[in-house]
Amino acid sequence: MRTERGRVLMNQAMGVDTELLGPADVKRLVPQIDLTGGGRYTVLGASHHVPAATARHDRVAWAYASGATARGVHVIQHRPVTDLLREGDRVVGVATAQGPIRAGVVLSAVGGWVSQVAAMARVRLPVRTHPLHAFVTNDFEGGLHKIVASTELACYVSQTERGQMLIGAEFDSQPSYSRVSSFDALRSYAYKITALLPFLRSMRILRTWAGLCDISADFSPIMGETGVDGFLITTGWGTWGFKAIPAGGEAMAELIATGRTPDLIAPFGLDRFRHDLAMADQASAGTR
Repeated sequence: MRTERGRVLMNQAMGVDTELLGPADVKRLVPQIDLTGGGRYTVLGASHHVPAATARHDRVAWAYASGATARGVHVIQHRPVTDLLREGDRVVGVATAQGPIRAGVVLSAVGGWVSQVAAMARVRLPVRTHPLHAFVTNDFEGGLHKIVASTELACYVSQTERGQMLIGAEFDSQPSYSRVSSFDALRSYAYKITALLPFLRSMRILRTWAGLCDISADFSPIMGETGVDGFLITTGWGTWGFKAIPAGGEAMAELIATGRTPDLIAPFGLDRFRHDLAMADQASAGTR
């Protein structure tokens, strides 16, 4: 609750409509919740972001791609990068199976594979790649009108527009490139979320999936120059890049266009680890 109180005060200071709730208020907003947490995880309160909503990740990504294409950006699908092109110490493009593509600046924004691409430039990153699992159940007619997330149990649930219950949790503790949801992960997430919402025990898992998350050593993104001329990077977004990447993308575009690092992203440079200036802001990640 101390952490949630701090989050509420920070949000309010930034003009975000957020309030601190007691157990009775939580029960009023989410009647299905078990305030005893299955007898083990008592609900002491919550922070409530009043206008909160969900968004379809894939739909948003395709909307960005469509907007970029309409403005003249070339989006080339299904063409893996096999190496970086160099002229002396400068990176001047990428090599692909279908031939080279030259560029004034190469920006690596490859979620899940950033360590391999950075290695092509002989850059070592303080990043590990972990799978992030989620699953959906069959339809729930009763309706869950709030998004419920537990920072103590590191899990969340919301209802999709189809009526299915979407359930997920923190990233898998074991680094891996596997995108297959393990039984242990599903069992862990199901156990934790049903302690808070017992009605979910009667639901059936219909579909599971996993994505890849690049987790930096201080759980904060790494943006900007790498020390290799012509090679920039944006990575380490973990589980919250979807929300922050629009601002990060604009700042990276400004860096590419002007050659100057904007003040907004200057603290997130790779060199912060060399100078022992880690961000250490785990609270920014909703599932960490």
